[in-house]
Amino acid sequence: MTEFSKLGLSPTTLQAVADTGYTTATPIQEQAIPVALAGRDVLGIAQTGTGKTAAFTLPMIDRLASGRARARMPRAVVLAPTRELADQVAENFAKYAKGTRLNWVLLIGGVSMGDQVAALNKGVDVLIATPGRLLDLFDRGKMLLTGVELMVVDEADRMLDMGFIPDIERIFKLTPPRRQTLFFSATMPPEITRLTTQFLKDPTRIEVSRPAQTADTITQYLVRIPTSDPKAKRTALRALIERSEVKNGIVFCNRKSEVDIVAKSLQKHGFDAAAIHGDLDQSHRMKTLADFRAGDLKILVASDVAARGLDIPDVSHVFNYDVSHHADDYVHRIGRTGRAGRKGEAFMIVTPSDDKSLDKVLKLIKKAPEELSLDDIDFSAIKDRPRTGDAKGRGRGRSDRPRPIPKSDNVASMEPIAHAAPKADETQEEAPRRSRSRRSAKPEVAEVVETVVEAPIAKAEPSRRDRDRGRGGKKAEQKPESSNEAPRSAFGDDIPAFLRRPVVFAD
Repeated sequence: MTEFSKLGLSPTTLQAVADTGYTTATPIQEQAIPVALAGRDVLGIAQTGTGKTAAFTLPMIDRLASGRARARMPRAVVLAPTRELADQVAENFAKYAKGTRLNWVLLIGGVSMGDQVAALNKGVDVLIATPGRLLDLFDRGKMLLTGVELMVVDEADRMLDMGFIPDIERIFKLTPPRRQTLFFSATMPPEITRLTTQFLKDPTRIEVSRPAQTADTITQYLVRIPTSDPKAKRTALRALIERSEVKNGIVFCNRKSEVDIVAKSLQKHGFDAAAIHGDLDQSHRMKTLADFRAGDLKILVASDVAARGLDIPDVSHVFNYDVSHHADDYVHRIGRTGRAGRKGEAFMIVTPSDDKSLDKVLKLIKKAPEELSLDDIDFSAIKDRPRTGDAKGRGRGRSDRPRPIPKSDNVASMEPIAHAAPKADETQEEAPRRSRSRRSAKPEVAEVVETVVEAPIAKAEPSRRDRDRGRGGKKAEQKPESSNEAPRSAFGDDIPAFLRRPVVFAD
């Protein structure tokens, strides 16, 4: 490995590097820094945890050391896929540029836009941003990109996974064609290759390791369980954490909802755990990461938002609660441990439903992890409780649905009942049994029903349209009125059958 002093960096930058405790460069830094200092485009391909951030930050500082930025016209742009990674790049830039007069601004969502606009108005040398917030401020007229001299894209393959490629293309087109571009990625899928061909000019390709190769400092384990039940998976996870000497560890889940469930489960069983994913408030995410870096938090349960580029140098263990859907994500997940020459351990819980995803991972890494067994756990006896529906009725089973009231209990189908004398062919003992339910009725209910049925209902005066037209729109035939015709009730001569039904009261 080469010392930083032999890479052509300025004395001020070398002093800043020495203050951080680094003396020798990693392979990607050794090859990329001299090319970048010469002003050429760089296409860097290296696995996560190899020092790509310093590989573009250090030459960028030296290249921008002379000159001053104008208001709303940054001189360099660094694009990162996530807020956490952008914040980490900003921390590295502040650390390495402390002996210079360069200033920078971090443009990410979830924080005040007013402070960012104020910094842009003063003039900044370096924009460190996520694509969405940068384009949002540009569309508001808060900046111009016509003065960009140097463009950096970090974790480009992650940009592809998150759907940022159209935004990246637009940002490139907003910058001057005569610019230097540093493009870094851990893998090179075809879409990324097309992007580099379109926007990089005769780049120097630097590939320090085979794409998607896992570090030799990581010991990988595979744990098979016979069921896909979530409770069984959580039990297996707790057993692995308890059996390992975990200084601090990251648990990766595929879904954000699963992150919250696993974190709460660990907390319930006495583990020092917290969740982090894209739906949480940005201030909460930053505090959780800060606590984990400082050692105040032992277990971080995360989605793939924490899988790429985050520099947490001393993570002892990584637990894949879910097998990643994309094989590349597995490499980035376990790359959070075993960094900077340290040893690390990575576990992957595999259920019968994970066979396809597991085959993709094993095919990519070309390595068979050591299999561990949890024979002392009876997974067949572990079953998660079924989820009940929420207040809106979602997810309810058939037994949870409200049942209709039987017709026999419907009070609306009542008829006034007279307490008749016993029939001629029944005894005095049978008569009370026949009318037991009738006597149980409340007197006032019977009186109301009797009034409804027997009281004459006032006949409403028909409208002109009703007098002139009958059904089908034809005029109704005029019938002569008879003077001796009996007065009609509201229903005419026919009483509906539902009014003739007997009243039955349940005991």
